[in-house]
Amino acid sequence: MTEHYFSDNPAGSERRKEVAVELFGRQVTVLTANGVFAGHGLDKGTAVLLKTVPPPTGRPRILDLGCGWGPIALGLALASPGAVVDAVDVNDRSLSLCRDNAARLGVADRVCPGRPADVPADRAFDQIWSDPPIRIGKAALHDLLLRWLGRLTPGGVAHLVVGKNLGADTLANWLIDQGYRCQRAGSAKGFRVLTVRGTDQSLP
Repeated sequence: MTEHYFSDNPAGSERRKEVAVELFGRQVTVLTANGVFAGHGLDKGTAVLLKTVPPPTGRPRILDLGCGWGPIALGLALASPGAVVDAVDVNDRSLSLCRDNAARLGVADRVCPGRPADVPADRAFDQIWSDPPIRIGKAALHDLLLRWLGRLTPGGVAHLVVGKNLGADTLANWLIDQGYRCQRAGSAKGFRVLTVRGTDQSLP
């Protein structure tokens, strides 16, 4: 069976390497590896997201949904000193890399890698950031998004980046059909950045 980056335990020996990436305009060196999403470095979609949406101010609680080796979580923690980021993934290798990268960059106290089940059930988020795993399939993706978008705080916002050829516009329309307010925040290099705000029930 073909293995995907969303496998729990990637097969084969882990081969780590250092790569230089830019996160919110800051140049850093991080660890990546085979068997994880964007093991080569910074994914194009993630790069578009970080260039389109400015980092938050204040002391927000943030969810990085599908953290991989950590580019979104690390970038947010570096750019927003008051932010605390729950970085979730199902891939154990990704979580290990994200944890080690957070330590390397001095933000381990504010980046919390873990599996979805590790996040307390009553925890809500001011922001959700994600380059979501589109290739898990439409039904699984819809379940994933509904599960986590429902945990936005009143007035909370999600920032998603999706390839145009992978159904970004269809996904935006589906989110609207679910009662969310979804707008296109930007478009570049074949990707859409979507801003999603809570359902009527979650508004103040």
